Formats: sequence, structure tokens, C-alpha cells
Amino acid sequence: MSRQHFGTDGVRGTVGQDPITPDFMLRLGWAIGQQVGVGGQVVLGQDTRRSGDMIAAALQTGLTAAGVNVRLSGCLPTAGVAWLTRTLQADAGIVITASHNPYPDNGAKIFSASGDKLPDAAEAAISAWLAQPIQLAPTRQLGRITTLADAAARYASFCQASIPVRLDGLRIVLDCAQGAAYQIAPEVLRTLGADVITLGTTPDGNNINDQVGATHPQTICAAVQQHQADIGITLDGDSDRVLLADAQGLLRDGDAILYLLARAGQRDQRLVGNLVGTVMTNMGLEVALRDQGIGLTRTRVGDRYILKHLVAQDWNLGGEPSGHIICRDQTTTGDGIIAALQVLAEMQTTGQALADLIDYTPYPQRLENVRLGAADAATVLKQAEPAITAAETALGAQGRVLLRASGTEPLVRVMVEGEDADQVAHWASTLAGQIRKLIPD
Repeated sequence: MSRQHFGTDGVRGTVGQDPITPDFMLRLGWAIGQQVGVGGQVVLGQDTRRSGDMIAAALQTGLTAAGVNVRLSGCLPTAGVAWLTRTLQADAGIVITASHNPYPDNGAKIFSASGDKLPDAAEAAISAWLAQPIQLAPTRQLGRITTLADAAARYASFCQASIPVRLDGLRIVLDCAQGAAYQIAPEVLRTLGADVITLGTTPDGNNINDQVGATHPQTICAAVQQHQADIGITLDGDSDRVLLADAQGLLRDGDAILYLLARAGQRDQRLVGNLVGTVMTNMGLEVALRDQGIGLTRTRVGDRYILKHLVAQDWNLGGEPSGHIICRDQTTTGDGIIAALQVLAEMQTTGQALADLIDYTPYPQRLENVRLGAADAATVLKQAEPAITAAETALGAQGRVLLRASGTEPLVRVMVEGEDADQVAHWASTLAGQIRKLIPD
């Protein structure tokens, strides 16, 4: 079955262009309602984008037309909506967000009753319903809309309870990307006793991810040094990503966070099975984990695929270099606040600085994005195979090459890594140039 309209993380695009239009979102709400069934319950949340209210209204109309009751959480991180969906025993959850994308984009991430990302088959079924004409539920069975006034407080309490220590004595710079965590994340850290300097906590509907947050990590790195903080935490627009800066202002990505959490889990006998990464996970992390007796299993890019593998194997830790971290013993999806709290707890428990806890060296890696325009990604990648083979031959066993189509944007992502930084830079630039030549003007 076709997963038409769905990328690696729900439905996403530019507002006003298909599929991010009021008409489509109304039909999407109705299609989700057909999956949920008359009398079902859906939790609906959103980030800070100005377009979120319009999309929420359209989704509510479609859902209630299908006979589904809607519970509004208001502005809430993606993981908060997933958590509420599970704890309230709702039939599904939807969060209106385009995550790390700029404000002209928006979309919808959908969760199952268990708080997991929908499996491919469920997205395919929704796509099939989208092709059908809307038929209203009987008038007496139309859905109702209620507001969860304490949604943010409930989720904040959950986050605070996820670690067994307080954070007194820690000076933290926190960048909330003008996004969904702008109120909850500072409250959680301050309630736990930390001294918190905030950035990106004045959203106006149009400034989400604008020179702040995980897509602009230079901001947090500079702020940590400026404020002489112990650590910097930077989230993205819906707080499902987190990156860190150590006390010297050095950026620590998702791989570094996973290394720290895997080592801590191994020591405390909490780590179950292998760490699950993706094809983008750095080779340096894989080598360092192997030296510590920890295995790494790779999946496709996307935290939905990481979670799928974690569930299938009943393992409990995985994530991506971009900062999607799944602590499955705590959450069912990437949660930047929860992941950051686990790191802070390890710093407090051991008394060590972040830099001392992350004592591995990543391999040099270069990532270049090439915009596709109207070109077909599969065709372009097929034509690039000779150039890819040449790069792989040159790098040998000490490096990797990965070219893939983005699941959220019209891009080909070119990744090269290896032990020799100059060689990595050369082949990344060469491959990106070859891809550009294959795309028609």
C-alpha cells in the first residue's frame, strides 16, 4: 500500500502548498478519524508556528466530522503529545509541527495509542482514506472538543521525575529554539535546582528555529562560553532533538550523547542489548563502543525506524547524530528534554564535566545537501553510482560513503567520513559536484 503524503516523520511541507493546506488538513483529520473510529479520542498539540492554529482548526473539523473526540493540549513538545496519548489512553495523538524547519513550513506527526510513530501500514491506510469522499458521522455521534488545561504541567512533572537527582550547582544555558519547549524546559530545569540562562524563549509565531536551536548550534556554543556555564542544551522547534555544548563551548552531537548514555547504562546494568543508530552514525562511535563491549546496530535514517528496531529486539537506547535520542525505558519517541536530563543526572552522579564523560573521538565527517529541484532522487542516485564507487574505493575500510534522498525536504544528502579529514572533504565536495551536474537546470 502507498504511504502517499507521508515522509520519514509524518506529513510536512510549506504552508499554502499541497499538502499543507486547510482543505488537505481537514481531509487528513477525517482520514485519521476513520482509522480511530466513531467515539474515539485523539490528543492534538502544536508548536509555536503562526500557521498552527489554522491547521489545528482544520484537523479538528475533520476529526469531529468523523465522530472522534479531540483533546487539545495547546503548545507542547512532540514527545509530550506522545506521552499524553499513552497516559490518557487515547486512540491516537497528533502534533502540528515541522520540527527543525523554518516557520513557513508546517506539518503533522501522528502517534498510535501506545505513543509510537505510526507504522507504514497505518500511514498507508490513512492515505487510502484520503482518496475517499468525506462522509459525516451521524449528528448525534459527531465528535466534541475539550481542552487539557493541565497538559503542560503533567508533562513537566513527568520530565522532572525521570531522574533521581537534583541539579543544584549546575549552571546551564538552555536554547529552546523559540519553539514548543519554551516554557516547559526552563521550568523543569529550574524546579530541579539548576541555574538556567535561557535563549529562544520569546516565540512570536514567525521566529521558530531562526538563528537559534539545534539547527544553529553556534549560538549555544558561544553562549556557554559567554556565561561560563557548565553545559549548554539546545533543542529544536518541537523539542524532539537535543544537542549539547560542553564548558569549553565544544559542540556534542547525538552520537556523543548516545556514547555517554550507553556507557552509563552499561555501568548501571540498565543498557539492554545493542545501541541502535542509523546509517549516519559516526564510525568513530562504533569503534569506541566496540572497545567497551557495546554493539551498534544501524537502521535507516529516521527515529521511527530506530524505535521499530528497539521494540522488535526489546532494547532500550538509540538515536541519531542530529539529536533524536530515544530512551525507551522513559519514552516512546525522541525527547530532547528527557535525553538532556539523563546527561545532567550523569554529570551530577559522577561529579564529572561533560567533556570528561565523552572521551571518544569521532571520525571526520562531511555532509553536503544538494537541492533536487524537479529532479527524481532515485534517478539521480542511480546515475551517480560510478562516482560513489570511485569514492568508496579510495576510502577503503577506513571510511564510508552514503548518498540518500531526504525524507523531509527535496534534497540529496551526501555524507562522507573516514580517518583522513582532507580525503573526506575532497570526496564530499567531489560527489556533491557530480550530483549537481546530474540535476537539470
